[in-house]
Order: sequence, then C-alpha cells, then structure tokens
Amino acid sequence: MSSTCVPARLPSVVAALQFPPFRGPDVMPMSWYEDYLLTNAEAFVTGGITAIKIQDETRQEGSASAQTIARMSALGRVFKQAHPDVMLGIIVQAHDAVAPLCIADACGADFVRLKVFVGTSVNAEGTRNALSVQAEACREDLNRRDIAIMADVHDRTSVALSRVNDATAAGWAQGMGADAIVLTGDSFDDSCAKIAAVRQAGVKRPLYIGGGINGDNAKRALEIADGIVVSTSLMRKDAADSDLLRWDVDAVRQLMHGLSAE
Repeated sequence: MSSTCVPARLPSVVAALQFPPFRGPDVMPMSWYEDYLLTNAEAFVTGGITAIKIQDETRQEGSASAQTIARMSALGRVFKQAHPDVMLGIIVQAHDAVAPLCIADACGADFVRLKVFVGTSVNAEGTRNALSVQAEACREDLNRRDIAIMADVHDRTSVALSRVNDATAAGWAQGMGADAIVLTGDSFDDSCAKIAAVRQAGVKRPLYIGGGINGDNAKRALEIADGIVVSTSLMRKDAADSDLLRWDVDAVRQLMHGLSAE
C-alpha cells in the first residue's frame, strides 16, 4: 500500500465484538475463538452491520503480548476471508499503539481504535500517556496510512489528568492524525453534549459516540453524531456461559431497521 492512500470513511454504525481473554483459567483453544468470531460476526452481518471492531480483552502490563498479536492477526484473517466486504477494526486491551496497527497490517483490517490518543489519563491499571506520536510513526513505518485511526478523547474508563476540555483535546487528536474521534460521556445526554461542543469548536473529523447506544436512542444519536459504536445492548439476554452466540441477530436487525425508517 502507498503511504499516500487515504483511509476509507467508516460507516455510521460500528459494532464491537469482544473476545473472552486469551489467558487465565477459562482460556480456550484457538479453534474455539475462531468459531466464536464467525458465529457472532454472522449475527452482526445478517442484521445489517457493515463494520465490525474485534476486541481483545486480555489484561497485561505494558505492550500487547506476542500471543495477543498472533491470535488477533490470525482471527482478523479468518474474519476477512469470511467477510471480505465488511470493514474490520482492531482494538487491544493493552495500552499500545503499535500492536493494533501491526495486526491490522497483517490481517487486512481497515481501522484501529486507540484510547488515550492525546494527553495523559489514569485508570485502575495506572497512568496512560498519549499514543498519537507512536501511532503516526508506526503507520509511516508500515507504509499503511490507509489504515484509519479511531481515536478516543477523554475515554470514560479513565480520568484525564489535564484540565483540557473535550473540544481542545479533540482538536489535538485531529492535528495528531486521528481519522475519526470517539467521545463517550457518563450518560447518553452527556455524550451528545460532548459531540455538540466539539462540533461547535470546528473539529472536522467524523465524531462517534463510543458507548451507551441502544435501539431507543440510536436514531437520535445519529442526528447529533456522525457515527455510533454498538455492542452491549445487542447481546442476547438468554445466553448461557457455554453459548458461542452472544449477540442477538433480531436486536441487530431491529436497530438497523429503526435507523433506516423515516
């Protein structure tokens, strides 16, 4: 790929598909994760989703482990072989800019999501410094500027250590290479207020609400934001721990139908 390539614009709805952790007492063989991925991706695609972000949730200190990189790369390839026309995103639990971009390069993913893209934040695992400089350098080294970066601004799972407001931080993210900006508040109304403030400040990148979306508020969300990330509200309420299928295709279909209705 040429480094002059422009990342494709993401669709207005991005689904998040989270994997159970790759280590610990309940870790499963790789074949199980492949079946889990394909089963749940099919539910999203059948329901009308055209972009899916696959999410590693293996907690680890420092950068993503070799196991995480290998497994996510392999799973990404499995996904793209099954759904070549669906946009694929990558996110890892580790605070790491290089791993998700390298995984995306290896498996043919279209975008990554990076939290704490600018500034410094703290969460239960400690402090997190900005990933933006590493991310831009990695895209350049890979010659893959076509891989889009969804950058979180003041992610709700951590606390920003600066007193910079959302609009200023979003402007920083835009200037540091973000192709789309994710803002998520403590409530749906708070998320909408964040989007409105950033838009009023003149930030030009597409603005996404990163959580708290359901069938009742999705349409309103897209009247304010350019896009939404959906997941939890679409999960099966009756799923047993042993079930591969965790997302409800009927709930996905209903949400997408509601967005297309006049």
